[in-house]
Amino acid sequence: MTTPGVDDAVREKPPVAERRLHPVTPLRRAWAPIAVIIGWAVHDPNQAQEQLTRLTTTTLLIGLAVFVPAAALYGFLTWWFTHFAVTDTELRIRTGLLFRRAAHIRLERIQAVDVTQPLLARVAGVAKLKLDVVGADKKDELAFLGEDEARALRAELLARAAGFAPETAHEVGEAPSRELLRVPPGVLAVSLVLTGATWGTLVAALVVPTVLWLATHSVWTVLATALPLLGAAGASSVGRFVGEYDWAVGESPDGLRIDHGLLDRTHETVPPGRVQTVRIVEPLLWRRRGWVRVELDVAGSSNSVLVPVAPREVAESVVARVLPGVTVPPLSALSRPPRRAARCMPLWWRGHGLVVTDAVFVARHGLLRRSMALVPHAKVQSVRLAQGPWERVWRVADVHVDTGANKTVTARLRDAQEAAELLRGQAERSRTGRKVARPDRWMTS
Repeated sequence: MTTPGVDDAVREKPPVAERRLHPVTPLRRAWAPIAVIIGWAVHDPNQAQEQLTRLTTTTLLIGLAVFVPAAALYGFLTWWFTHFAVTDTELRIRTGLLFRRAAHIRLERIQAVDVTQPLLARVAGVAKLKLDVVGADKKDELAFLGEDEARALRAELLARAAGFAPETAHEVGEAPSRELLRVPPGVLAVSLVLTGATWGTLVAALVVPTVLWLATHSVWTVLATALPLLGAAGASSVGRFVGEYDWAVGESPDGLRIDHGLLDRTHETVPPGRVQTVRIVEPLLWRRRGWVRVELDVAGSSNSVLVPVAPREVAESVVARVLPGVTVPPLSALSRPPRRAARCMPLWWRGHGLVVTDAVFVARHGLLRRSMALVPHAKVQSVRLAQGPWERVWRVADVHVDTGANKTVTARLRDAQEAAELLRGQAERSRTGRKVARPDRWMTS
């Protein structure tokens, strides 16, 4: 016996419409075979040069006449066999030319949807959609979509993840955003100049190759050493400036939005309730200006920077948006390890500190580059006490707090009795914090 109303609803349910990526995508994928050849040539340049000299002009032209259309056909076929669809409960992505892959992403497990635009994509008016999913080691992505389509799909996915009905999710649109912070390019440039890593890599790039030349007089040895060091110096200065250019943080119902990038523009979202640890970093040369850097540990996400540089007061106001109800304690509130800890760590023991409030576990370390880590009690997964033989002699111990982002915050060199009490107390605070913590939810105010 059947129920007419139920059967009619099942029969009348429209099929899920599958969509393809932007037509410019085959041009990007056609480069894959070419990249393989370039990678082989870079890996074995002598063999590549030997093979190239053996080719006549006619053979080379014939090879190009065959290879270029084949690469174009490969790009077209991979685009043709890639589809995606949004159902009532999941996002489906089907890819693969020879080996098929089907990804079924549950909408309620989506914790962030980022829109990124490399330089050429910005010129072409397309964007890449990256999805952070709970339990996934790497991001699934849709590359490429039209810029407007990518933003509309992002808004629809977040709306459905928030619980909006499928028939109304596409009407919700992108949630409004209120700007909290924008980093001026001049401030960013000065902060990089005042960063020790920039000068350290630059000095190494100049000194080490010079010493090697005086010792070996080998050009290849100098180049093999100098190029990676120059690359590291560029990445720590110019690379960071390009990546963190025009950094803006905005607040919206779906989390904190981060926009940045000079060449490649990135639009990221810090998922609400997914932040496990907030770190306030203060390099030595920034202190006179009162600047700090704010870094994050987010469960299942690659987001690691919240604020590249800002005055401490402004940064702390942004931290209050990430961790509602949490006040960053002043440095004077942190207690240092006992003086006998100097036997275990001379001089540097002064850089460690600890304070536990009703909301967070706070540990600090570093003298030249101070770093203060704040862990909400509800995000603590486990607590451990560690004590080496020399620490047992001087009655001190370390307390390790593990978070859901597979990271650890450590309170170093605490009095042994204090550490034991901290271990018991933190375990209880973590249990209580998880019981009273608000559930993670999208698009709630």
